[in-house]
Amino acid sequence: MTKSISTLISAAGALISVLLLALAVGEYRSGASALWPAAAAVIFLGASCTLVRDLRRARAGTTT
Repeated sequence: MTKSISTLISAAGALISVLLLALAVGEYRSGASALWPAAAAVIFLGASCTLVRDLRRARAGTTT
């Protein structure tokens, strides 16, 4: 149960980070600093790694 909740929270974080990345790219195209997309990309990578880790843990828990 805890693993599935953790996976759902990680999936929500990944979705939010994609939206943040899209917003940052839009702001960059409007003339904002290049640091916005760079920071959003770091946040997206962190959220993606966390989601992959939680998915692997959830899958490993169901097969054993």
